[in-house]
Amino acid sequence: MKFSAVAVALAFAQTAFAAPTPTVEDVEERSNIVKRATITDVPTVGYATLNGGTTGGKGGTTTTVSTLAQFTAAVQQEGAAVVIVSGTISGAAEVRPTSNKSIIGKNSSAKLIGVGLYINKQKNVIVRNLSISKVLAENGDAIGIQASTNVWVDHVDVSSDLDHDKDYYDGLIDITHASDYVSVTNSYLHDHWKADLIGHSDNNGDEDTGHLCVTEANNYWKNINSRTPSIRFGTGHVFNSYFESVADGINTRDGAQVLVESNVFVGSKNPLYSTDAGYAVSNDNDFGGASNAALAGTLTSVPYSYTKLGPANVKAAVVGTAGATLIF
Repeated sequence: MKFSAVAVALAFAQTAFAAPTPTVEDVEERSNIVKRATITDVPTVGYATLNGGTTGGKGGTTTTVSTLAQFTAAVQQEGAAVVIVSGTISGAAEVRPTSNKSIIGKNSSAKLIGVGLYINKQKNVIVRNLSISKVLAENGDAIGIQASTNVWVDHVDVSSDLDHDKDYYDGLIDITHASDYVSVTNSYLHDHWKADLIGHSDNNGDEDTGHLCVTEANNYWKNINSRTPSIRFGTGHVFNSYFESVADGINTRDGAQVLVESNVFVGSKNPLYSTDAGYAVSNDNDFGGASNAALAGTLTSVPYSYTKLGPANVKAAVVGTAGATLIF
């Protein structure tokens, strides 16, 4: 490609650094580039690029919202729309976006507190640059994706806390009921018990088998007990991600096939492991002295292009840029 490797790695979250150790100038350049985002951006890597691609609300109306009532009305309207969140919206609610929506945080101050997103039986949805925190279990996940296709979650910051019982909150990003063509990229998932569930039940194989194709790339996981992710029945690709203080890492289950590449684990007891005959292929990962305990899988390639950063470059590429770091 014609761009410098450092620039492309952080602008598009899919290419490698030219040098193992970036300079201060590299970091400053990367910080500037990562802010160059537009409301019409589309995913450039992962399963969300397939099945016709994911464009969200591109071509529809654009609305800026700052209250829960405004936000709910805007994302639940029919037809294509770009919804820009300005400032902090607090509440206790589960908001259900409809198809062909882009839900975008205007800048790092765009936050949902106690308000979760439930994308159910929809298609072509983008969620970017939002911080979502402390969504109580009675209001679902921070981001729940169920029976939906072509969803791109990018540059989100999702969290709760570990001060309560593990069931006080639900998941941070849960992808269930045969959802397909999903990419979760450049995101910061932290301070939570059970973070990311792909496939909700051992008893749902009839619905889920052949679906749940999910890419998770360039993400920063910190201070999490488990599910980073836990995947049943589906096909997963996890790469270029940094896992810090994560007790149980990637759990492949119930016949899932997962390709795990170019990741770094620091302080993880079980970075990659199987239960109930889940499988994984591991390439070029740094498990931080722990072991790969997953059964050997067969997923050696995916149907889209991508570039691995290499473990030596992952931390510098991901930490500080993953999360709600964009400006529109």
